[in-house]
Amino acid sequence: MSGAQAKAAVICGCVGVIAEVSKAALMKRYDQGWLLEVAEDADACIALIRKGRKDKVPCSIGFHGNIVALWERLAEEYDRTGDVLVDLGSDQTSCHNPFNGGYYPVQLSMEEANRMMVDDPENFKKIVHESLRRHADVINKLTKRGMYFFDYGNAFLLEASRAGGDVMKEGQYRYTV
Repeated sequence: MSGAQAKAAVICGCVGVIAEVSKAALMKRYDQGWLLEVAEDADACIALIRKGRKDKVPCSIGFHGNIVALWERLAEEYDRTGDVLVDLGSDQTSCHNPFNGGYYPVQLSMEEANRMMVDDPENFKKIVHESLRRHADVINKLTKRGMYFFDYGNAFLLEASRAGGDVMKEGQYRYTV
């Protein structure tokens, strides 16, 4: 995580959410002033999003957790309320190196993933592929509901496609590569 996205959201007058699996990285950006709020779970994050949108106050929220879990929770919230809480989404995961710390699968904590990368790389690769498919699926759900998604140039869509994710079908979803 860098601080640029969080700062850009505030400068543009938006409510921005930046997900980070590393608590240390998240708190470093918060302590540096790049993030204005920190949410430890998806429900707390959704409450902060709702508050920022309602009050029309620009805000940068650091979500401590996996982005896939947050996307899935946001999709559930849409199903429950019909509210589209994300207008624009992106992913800055380092998918040019998905099996050596560039991508943390939703099924594992950061610590579990770090151990598995070393101790069981073949199973780790399978879990990463499963997570990438889930990741693509939930983004597809959210784009069908109005979110615009773009690949930050980090090979997310490429790796999700290689994992069997439903991506890159021209005209099907609101993607930019």
